[in-house]
Amino acid sequence: MSIRSEKVSNEIRKAIVRPINDLAVEHKAGLLTITTVRISKDLRVARIYFSLIGGTLNKSKFLEILELNKSEIRKSLAANLRLRFVPELKFFYDDTLDTIEHITEVLKKVNTSDTNNKNNLFNSKT
Repeated sequence: MSIRSEKVSNEIRKAIVRPINDLAVEHKAGLLTITTVRISKDLRVARIYFSLIGGTLNKSKFLEILELNKSEIRKSLAANLRLRFVPELKFFYDDTLDTIEHITEVLKKVNTSDTNNKNNLFNSKT
């Protein structure tokens, strides 16, 4: 990623946090984090990755809400950025946290199973 693309991505991230977070609060979607913003080389398309923790709204419903409010988010972006073109916004759920949680659960199960096997082995030797 070029330096310009990186700077624009960071500025987009800063500019969209508030309107997207307002939507998350309004719809009780939980704690929202914008994890990554990737912008195309021509600065015309921004891919925005987010994660949600807690809340009563599932990720697919929140994606629908983002899509319905995309034009308002772009207007907010246009007001806060000085770019020739306001990029098209594409939203994606970042499942990295879900993957980490799943791996942690699996490792805990393996560790518990391993501990039980060691205890059984130790008890059978005595």
